Amino acid sequence: MKNTMKYIKAVLVATVAFSGVSCEKFLSADPIDKVEASKFFKSENELILYTNGMIHNYTPDAIAVGLDGDRYCDFVCTKTSEDYNRPGVWGSNKQGGWDISSWRGIRRANILLDKLPNSRNNIKGEVYNHYEGVGRFWRAYLYYAKLRTFGDVPWTDHALSISETEILNAPRTDREELFHHLLEDLNFACSNMLYKGYEHVINKYVALALKARMCLYEGTYRKYHAVNPSTNEPWKGNYESAEDLLNECASACEALMDGTFSLTKGSPWDTANGCFAKIWRNTDLLSSKEAIWVREYDYNLAVTHELTWRVNSGTYDQQPAPTKTYVNMFLNLDGTPITHEGKVSLNEEFKNRDYRLVNTVNHGEVVNDDGHTVPGWTYTATNGTVAPKGAYMSSYTYTGYNFIKWSIEREENFSKGRADNDIPIFRYAEVLLNYAEAKAELGQMTSDIWAATIGELRARAGIEETAAKTLPTTVDPWLANYYNLNDAVKLEIRRERVCEMALENLRIDDIYRWHCGDVVVNRDTDNKAWRGIWVTPEEAEKGLMFNGSKYTFPVGGTKPKTGMGFPISNKTADTNYAFSEESHGFILYNYKLEWNDRMYVHPIPDSANTLNPDLGQNHGW
Repeated sequence: MKNTMKYIKAVLVATVAFSGVSCEKFLSADPIDKVEASKFFKSENELILYTNGMIHNYTPDAIAVGLDGDRYCDFVCTKTSEDYNRPGVWGSNKQGGWDISSWRGIRRANILLDKLPNSRNNIKGEVYNHYEGVGRFWRAYLYYAKLRTFGDVPWTDHALSISETEILNAPRTDREELFHHLLEDLNFACSNMLYKGYEHVINKYVALALKARMCLYEGTYRKYHAVNPSTNEPWKGNYESAEDLLNECASACEALMDGTFSLTKGSPWDTANGCFAKIWRNTDLLSSKEAIWVREYDYNLAVTHELTWRVNSGTYDQQPAPTKTYVNMFLNLDGTPITHEGKVSLNEEFKNRDYRLVNTVNHGEVVNDDGHTVPGWTYTATNGTVAPKGAYMSSYTYTGYNFIKWSIEREENFSKGRADNDIPIFRYAEVLLNYAEAKAELGQMTSDIWAATIGELRARAGIEETAAKTLPTTVDPWLANYYNLNDAVKLEIRRERVCEMALENLRIDDIYRWHCGDVVVNRDTDNKAWRGIWVTPEEAEKGLMFNGSKYTFPVGGTKPKTGMGFPISNKTADTNYAFSEESHGFILYNYKLEWNDRMYVHPIPDSANTLNPDLGQNHGW
């Protein structure tokens, strides 16, 4: 983290200087790994050291944001599925997330809040309140992860000691009460945290972005789920209602829309230097006004990540790849949805589509009717030459598509974790999406709000401006069937979240809060397979030329003798390839999955219930 690391280094030097000890003596002193809490937290430098430790330990990394959150969602195909969605595999005996290390972050936030009064007489009141806000931000942020995973969990507002057996052995806190406490924390943080002087660490805008995300999540969750999934009982309504939470989301978004942040500008069709490259493949994202909270990387400091490697390796990780469902989400440049259902050659389906598609998925040359030509995707080889990047079919992808959103196209990155593009944790585009959805769910959407939110995002993506900024009234029947929803505005907002925010750690949360968990397994094939590219009869017989390479589809389950391609067996067992039309059609990668509504929350681990039987178990597990 370039600027943050420099900031921490400066504080270390300042701490040594204030202590009256030379740097040489400080660095050569015996190591101290524990400081008595009563003697710490007395100055802002000590608070900075402690809270920077929280940043270092609990800021999500590139893999957590750019891959793990969406890897097993409805529009990503993987070599194998995670155990959670495999039939008959998951249970409380396999569940983790409740050991000491998984609760340590919340305890550390509570320690900060417990000991913060040590500094009251030594720092200004507004600075004191800022650090209370930092502690309450981290407590809300880390508890939010627990709530999304388990639903009801125990609430503690201070660092527990082993003598507090009554609390340690208590039942879990009801989800509505828990979220009420988290909202109290966030409201304090948003009202009291500072921004000037704290731009590159946790600040009030980061807290506002978290509040908007959390309140939209919980507000829509309560709206679309008739019961608390932990208990299978109706919501009690003792605290904030779904409407209250959606209003809280909207107000947080309005505070973020004060002019401090804005969308990145530039050519949507320029995949090398355009507006999306400036977000998704930027090595200095903090310079962007779209970035609110960033995980920084720096090749020169040996702080790099593996996102490029993970999506470009035939042996490492799960070869995550986009599906036909994902590609079908993108509108035409005139603002209309596709009508061919994706039954077109890979070489044709990128033409005249929302430019985010060619910035997210590997493609050959695209010549659009708007006069813009997008060159085929390339990579830089180890010898310095630039070459077309084929689809890497059947080695790097099981669908024929390949993700390029975060990919830094240097061959050395394809087998090592050397990528150094920064990853946004919160960015302004999400704020616009959250605001639009909250207003739509509240029944308060207007033409002006649409134009200023979804309209701005679509116009940036190259969609014709009038179409982009006109409030939709026509329901796309494919999308309506997909979500079992018949509301044009809400459906288009859901489409927009897929096109704008894929691989940004939101998709599973979105489909869970909308009560659409079954789409993870259905995949437009009634839970038979992931769907990939459409292969025409001629391509099935003679092969497909794509971005400079040829791919073949031999029937009989044998691998191609030369080049690359898919061995089509037309068998239905897992990990077999089939054609949807037997001799051609959609590539199907067979893999059966499981969905049950109990899966909206994970089971409480057996190990936790052994220590405290009063925790109980989530409904259905």
